[in-house]
Amino acid sequence: MGFPTIIQPSSFYPGQKLFLSPPIDLSLPLFHLKFPKPSRHFPVQLSVATNPPPPPPSSTQPQQVPPNSPQRLLKELAQRKKTAFPKKKVPPRQFILKPPLDDAKLTQRFLNSPQLSLKSFPLLSSCLPPSPLNNTDKTWIDEYLLEAKQALGYPLQPSDQLGDDNPAKHFDTLLYLAFQHPACERSKARHIRNGHSRLSFLGGYVIELALAEYFLQRYPRESPGPMRERVFGLIGKRFLPSRIKAASLQNLVFPYDDIDKMLRKDKEPPVKSVFWALFGAIFLCFGLPEVYRVMFEAFGLDPEDESCQPKLRRQLEDVDYVSAEFETRQLSWQDIIAYRPPPDALFAHPRLFRACVPPGMHRFRGNIWDFDSKPKIMECLGYPRPTNDRIPEITEARNIELGLGLQLCFLHPSKYKFEHPRFCFERLEYVGQKIQDLVMAERLLMKHLDAPGRWLHEKHRRLLMNKFCGRYLRDRHLHHHIIYDETVQDRFEHNRKLRNPATTAVQQAMHGLAYTVYGKPDVRRLMFEVFDFEQIQPKEVKN
Repeated sequence: MGFPTIIQPSSFYPGQKLFLSPPIDLSLPLFHLKFPKPSRHFPVQLSVATNPPPPPPSSTQPQQVPPNSPQRLLKELAQRKKTAFPKKKVPPRQFILKPPLDDAKLTQRFLNSPQLSLKSFPLLSSCLPPSPLNNTDKTWIDEYLLEAKQALGYPLQPSDQLGDDNPAKHFDTLLYLAFQHPACERSKARHIRNGHSRLSFLGGYVIELALAEYFLQRYPRESPGPMRERVFGLIGKRFLPSRIKAASLQNLVFPYDDIDKMLRKDKEPPVKSVFWALFGAIFLCFGLPEVYRVMFEAFGLDPEDESCQPKLRRQLEDVDYVSAEFETRQLSWQDIIAYRPPPDALFAHPRLFRACVPPGMHRFRGNIWDFDSKPKIMECLGYPRPTNDRIPEITEARNIELGLGLQLCFLHPSKYKFEHPRFCFERLEYVGQKIQDLVMAERLLMKHLDAPGRWLHEKHRRLLMNKFCGRYLRDRHLHHHIIYDETVQDRFEHNRKLRNPATTAVQQAMHGLAYTVYGKPDVRRLMFEVFDFEQIQPKEVKN
C-alpha cells in the first residue's frame, strides 16, 4: 500500500490539507468519483474546492419561498378566506347593551301605538306609523302638506277634524308618510322608514289591479299581452318622473334638486316609491274610485298616448260577440267611477264579469265537462255560496253563470283560441293574478305589524311563486279537469315544464272568477281556507 498523496492548501480554504489515497481526476463530475476503501491507519479527509459558496442571505432582502412550500399554500388559503368570508361588522355598542323595557313600559308603548288605535279599519290601522309623529314630522306637515293636497285635488282642511268612523281622518298622516322616500332626511327615523315602505308595498298592487280592471273593460276583445304593455307605458319606472312633474309634486320629492338635471338612477327609485305610496294612502282612505281620479286627473295618465300603445302584432280574428255595454262605445275612466251595479245584480262586479266571460259561453252548457267535472270542482271549492236573494230566479241564474265561468277557467288556450280568441282563461287569469297579489299583501300587512316593506315584498314573493300556486291546485286533484286540445293533452299531462304553468294559470283564473262573482272576501276564502296558501293548516297523515 502506497502513502497517500498530500494536496497543497486551496486558495479558497487556506490552512487545510487534503489527504487522498490515489490521485483523483477532478475534471469528472462528483457523482462519477469512486473512492477506494479507506485505510485503518490514515483517515480520509475530503474537501473539494469547485465553486465559491453562496453569500449568506441578507436581512434586508425577503426570503423567496418555493411555490410548493406549505407556508406559501397556507398563506394563500388565508387570503382566500378573507375574500370569500369577510369579517362581519359588529353592531354598535348601543344596540347590544340597551337595557330591555319592563313589562309596564312595553305594554304602554304598544297601547300608545297608532297601529292599535283603529278596530273598525284593521288594514288602515296596520299602515299607520308604529309610533306617534314627533315635532319634526309635524313641522313638515305644516310646511308642505297643503301644497300636496292642492296638487292632488283635496280640501285643505286638516283631516283629523273628521269623525272616527271615517277612514279619511288619517289621510294627513298617510300622505306625509308617502313623501318620505328612502333618500330623504326624515327616513332615518325607523317609524317613518317602515311606514313609507309598507305604504309603497301596498300601493304597487293597488295600481296594478286598478289598471287591469280598467283595460279589461276598455278593450273587451284584447288579450292580456297588449294590456300589460299598456300598463308598462303608463306606470313604467322610466315614465314616472314625468308623471310626478305633471302633478307639480317634484319639489316635495326633491326639495333641493332639479328633477330635470338628475341622473335616472338617482331620481327613478325615489319617484317610484313615492308614486306607489301615494296610491296606497289614497286606496286606504277613499277606495278604488278615487285611485282612478287621481291617476287620470291629477297625474294626467293618457291611455291613448303614443308611448302607451302596444307593439304591432298579428291579431287573431275575433268573431264572437261582446256584451252590449261594450259594443257601442269605448269606456273611459269616468264611466268606471260612475258605474254602480243595480241592487238585484247577479255578481259583485257585473261589468267586469261580462268583460271576462264572453256571451258565447252559453253554447257549452250541457256538454260532458258540465256533467262530469263541474260537480266535483264546485264541491271542492264550496260553490255555490249562500246568498240572500229576494227572487229564487236570481240565485239560479247566478249559479248557471258561475258554472260557465268555471268551465272557462279550465279551458286551456290550446283548445279554441285560434278560432275563438276569448274562449280561454287568459282574461280571468289576468285579473285573478292582480287580486291575488293584493289580497296577500293585505294579509301580510295585518299579520306583521312591525315588518318593513322590503321584508314584506320578499315574503309576498315566496308565498305566491308560480310553482307553489300550481301545486296547491294539484294537491286538490283539480288539474285532471283542465280541458286541453287532443294534440297536446299528453304532453301537458306528463311534462311538468308545460303542466306547472298551466295549473298556475287555472289557479289564478279561479281567483279572478271568485272576485267578479262574489267579491274580494271569496278570494280570501279560496286562498287561505280552501287552498291554504300560507301552509298553516294541519295536513292529513296518509297510512
